[in-house]
Amino acid sequence: MSSTYTDDGAAARLAQRLIGMRANREVIPEDPNHSVRWHQHDYPSPVARWNYHPEYEIHLIRKGSGKFIVGDHIGTFEAGHVSLVGSGLPHDWVSDLEPGELLQNRDAVIQFDGKWVEQTTKLVPELAEVRPLLEQSARGIEFTGAAAEAAAASIEGMGTSTGLERLHHLLALFAILSRAAEHERKYLADEWFRPQLDGQAEAVVDIVLEYVFTNHTGSVSMSEAAALVGMAEPTFSKYFKRSTGQNFTDLVRKLRLAHARRLLERTDRPVSDICYEVGFSNLSNFNRQFLKEVAETPRQFRQRLQRLP
Repeated sequence: MSSTYTDDGAAARLAQRLIGMRANREVIPEDPNHSVRWHQHDYPSPVARWNYHPEYEIHLIRKGSGKFIVGDHIGTFEAGHVSLVGSGLPHDWVSDLEPGELLQNRDAVIQFDGKWVEQTTKLVPELAEVRPLLEQSARGIEFTGAAAEAAAASIEGMGTSTGLERLHHLLALFAILSRAAEHERKYLADEWFRPQLDGQAEAVVDIVLEYVFTNHTGSVSMSEAAALVGMAEPTFSKYFKRSTGQNFTDLVRKLRLAHARRLLERTDRPVSDICYEVGFSNLSNFNRQFLKEVAETPRQFRQRLQRLP
């Protein structure tokens, strides 16, 4: 089980980061030499945090595993994870790291302005095929199977090419994602998800997510989270719900259940062991919460996965 987030100087470091972080949405720099922006970055990195921006984002995780949040959805990821995040939709990918570990070039990211797509479509009508995909991305989409593999290859191809070859990879990527079969798409945030974001939301939520993601298998409390960002507990509770679209306790519950699903899928450990490993203290409550979230009991979930080809 993880230790609580109380190592020496942790609160001071978090407070300093809150002061130093920009108090608004992420600003995506323009690239005058390319139609869309392609970049890669390490983890941890100043740009790898809970953030939102008006640009659409296609995201590839190249290495490692961890947890991610898109809107009010919480899941787990491994290398090869491909997703499309819509305009203004908050998101974050948090890798499981050993102390001092650095994942070099963990992410390959493509970001583009929706206005560019609309303007280009007037000259290149074939690009209109992308419009339904962008509308669906308002919830965030995770791609799996052959679609994810093909998309990852096109994303990597963009990073090693220029000129017409780079544009070729981009159009191929749009075609792959737009034509992906429904069983290779997973829609993430709830349709009704509408956060109310203000200037400090990005910094505050990022700090709280780091605390929760680090400690979700152990002791997590709203009072400690509120103290980390200098808020009274009632104020923090309302602020967090307004900024993320979900209660703090719901966030912790979803994260623990996402971790449980991965353990059920990847290991043969007993359900009771997994219950306590992910932070639940009562097996009956774990089974009840899992059934409510997944529409299956943990045992049924594992048995169904074992029957898959």
